[in-house]
Amino acid sequence: MRDADALQPLIDDALALTPPGRCVWVALSGGLDSSLLLTLAAQACRRHPRPLRALHVHHGLQAAADGFERHCRRLASRLGVPLSIERIAVDLAAGQGLEGAAREARYAAFARCMAPGETLWLAQHGDDQAETFLLAALRGSGVRGLAGMPPGRDWRGRRLERPLLGVSRTTLEAEARRRGLAWVEDPSNEDESLDRNFLRLSVLPLLETRWPGAVRALARSAALAGEADGLLDELAGLDLERLGADTRRLPMEGLETLSAPRRRLLIRHACQRQGLPTPPARRLEALLAQLDARADAEVKVSWPRAEARVWRGYLYLLNAPVAALASDWRGEWDGQAPLVTPQGELRVVLGRDDGAPVRLRVMPRQGSERLRLAGRGRRDLKRLLQELGMPPWERERLLVVHQGEEAVAVLEPPGRWWVVAEGWSGA
Repeated sequence: MRDADALQPLIDDALALTPPGRCVWVALSGGLDSSLLLTLAAQACRRHPRPLRALHVHHGLQAAADGFERHCRRLASRLGVPLSIERIAVDLAAGQGLEGAAREARYAAFARCMAPGETLWLAQHGDDQAETFLLAALRGSGVRGLAGMPPGRDWRGRRLERPLLGVSRTTLEAEARRRGLAWVEDPSNEDESLDRNFLRLSVLPLLETRWPGAVRALARSAALAGEADGLLDELAGLDLERLGADTRRLPMEGLETLSAPRRRLLIRHACQRQGLPTPPARRLEALLAQLDARADAEVKVSWPRAEARVWRGYLYLLNAPVAALASDWRGEWDGQAPLVTPQGELRVVLGRDDGAPVRLRVMPRQGSERLRLAGRGRRDLKRLLQELGMPPWERERLLVVHQGEEAVAVLEPPGRWWVVAEGWSGA
């Protein structure tokens, strides 16, 4: 790991990697690591002018939270760095645990504040990486989990960087004290009922007494696992290209040529490329077992916020479906204003080609609709959807738009016109 003399050049190098003129944000909790990171970033941006902002997320989970905010305001003011404060509500009923729910709310706050193309610096360091590696190993994680936190990655059109990931906490603390830097200590960091705190306070110090340099070695193992994960990702990308490059739909014929480990790898890769949660190990094994069932078997495997289905020779990897509208739901619409449904607002437009005013009624598909199509006459919607190859579960979500008694368009939420009748145009 790097020593204190290398910290400022390390930050300068990280700054040089960001696109010129783009804003760099620092996630500022008020603790030692982020306070030092913001201080180093401010100095770097004075030498190499670049927009710099700090972001503090107020979780509201403990009485000390207001003190964290006051410290962040004082530090940002002293450094001359604009500070944004985001107050969040952590959903403890989401089934993710306290740490998981807080992390999800925190990242949602990052996305709200940052514009696409901007960079966020996070202050995790080498000791954090060692803890992450151990936690992953104790959960029985594979290579991706053992790789821990990546030094940098693209995220929702933004860039996340961890410039201090190769630096030990001891080095950071020594540099902060040398500079006379103040920071706040989170009282919850002393709670050893939390796994990460138990590793930090009890396990890692014990490992260091028996194996000096244990933290450095664990962080190094995480880095090597990251390299291996990158190679596996390349292999999965090659398999995906060979099977048609469609992350949403994988051909069963191609999957059957792969070994079970490569199938698992490809399915996880396709989910990640879509931004879907990857299936837990047991769900993934259940899916692979069903893929080996008879060809006409109805395969459906679900996990939180996602699902897999097999239809007409393809494995579909999908977002978990939104509950279908009640069959008796009806919506009146002028074709221009946002279409409001119990599932949310759909921003679509539909109108007659001759510009005549319309009064439309929107409802779930009933099963007997017919549309007049250019050059094809009146067609039964059910047969038309079969011809177009729409999977059955997608047909259940369709909305049909009527002018009077005549069906004039079919909408697939969240806003795709599947079929539009002759004389009508949708956008």
